[in-house]
Amino acid sequence: MRIYRQMDDTSKLRISNRLKGRSLTDSHKQAISDGMKAYWATIPNKPNENNESEKQFKDETCM
Repeated sequence: MRIYRQMDDTSKLRISNRLKGRSLTDSHKQAISDGMKAYWATIPNKPNENNESEKQFKDETCM
């Protein structure tokens, strides 16, 4: 289970190499896209050390 959206470069490279050469139909690509959009909507960004993301969230809710 992922906690944050960010991932280290070695993990990205392993996933990229594993998925190279796959052929998918257009309908399968669309189904994957829809599923990933729904998934990523639930995963937050990793907070910065200086808490910029928390400040931005507070500013948006005060409006």
